[in-house]
Amino acid sequence: MNSFINAFRPIVIRFTLIFFIVSILVSCQLIPSNRADTASAPISTEESPPPPPEMFRSDLLNPLDVPHVYIEETCRYLRNRWHPRNAQPGTVVMVILFKNINRGTAELPDSVWIKDFFDLMDQLKAQGFEAINSDQLQAFIERNVLIPPRSVLLIQDGNQTEEYFDKNFREYFEKWGWSVVNGWVSDRNVDPILLEGNNSLEQEGFVDHQARGVTFDVILTDDVAKTIIARELQGSLGGFADQFGKTPTAVIWPNGGFGIRPVEAARQLRFKLGFTANPRGPIMYNWIPLADVPDPARPNLIPEGKIGDPPMTLPVYSPQEAFAAIDTTRAIGKAATEFALLNREAEYEYYELVCEEEYGPIPLSP
Repeated sequence: MNSFINAFRPIVIRFTLIFFIVSILVSCQLIPSNRADTASAPISTEESPPPPPEMFRSDLLNPLDVPHVYIEETCRYLRNRWHPRNAQPGTVVMVILFKNINRGTAELPDSVWIKDFFDLMDQLKAQGFEAINSDQLQAFIERNVLIPPRSVLLIQDGNQTEEYFDKNFREYFEKWGWSVVNGWVSDRNVDPILLEGNNSLEQEGFVDHQARGVTFDVILTDDVAKTIIARELQGSLGGFADQFGKTPTAVIWPNGGFGIRPVEAARQLRFKLGFTANPRGPIMYNWIPLADVPDPARPNLIPEGKIGDPPMTLPVYSPQEAFAAIDTTRAIGKAATEFALLNREAEYEYYELVCEEEYGPIPLSP
């Protein structure tokens, strides 16, 4: 009997062990595994992108004249801003509009005395400014294309004779290469001799004629009829084609008037720049000072911010205002340069994390 029990004991032990192991395995499948859940849960390794770069601001502007940007894509702005072949940060542009340069003793409306004109031009040169034309300004505003760090755009308002330009501006063109923009009124009944002289100046590269409507005394605002806006802007295009064989890209808003509807019409006709009579301050790349609300202390200045198109409402100095603003412009440019250098590392980091995959790396200096 004992021998029979001893014979089956190993078999019983084996079955018991097998049953025990199977029970353990089954229980492992039934109990949820926190480790497995943790492993299958997605883990975010992406860092939050840094905030967009801050905008440079200056206490040297009137508190109501606020810098406005016009380039929506931050990445494109940063690439153009730091491209080594483009204009350096802090590059500033003054726009100066001359109505009349008075060489006599009689009073002329909105005129500057010839001596004051000479002093202004000499002071601009002494302070390191160089004149640019409208094409250069457009390229700078749109793409930050290289221009002198201190630039000035000189505009003569209204139709003037070849003799007028020779007496007042020729010296600076020959000595320094400074050209001048002319806000040309495309009058159908223009004097043939006046037109011939201006064509000669245009071909020489001395005078860059741009649009100023077709009527001398018109003011374009949102209250003006659509037909008048079309007459002045479309008429300029037709007049330039007939009189100069060119298409103007800039409009000097006639007598300083502008509005949402005139700006929209100008854009539809493919104008790229518009010049007001508002002396808000200098221009920098993606940085144009405009006002969003009326200023009781300066009731004649039309707020431009609501229009939402800074390149079409550019600020402009009179000669008298420009002389006083030279030092301010230099100081703003210097402060903007220092601000850019201080924030360069942060702007590069933002570009690397947010922009580089789509826009490519910013080229290195040659």
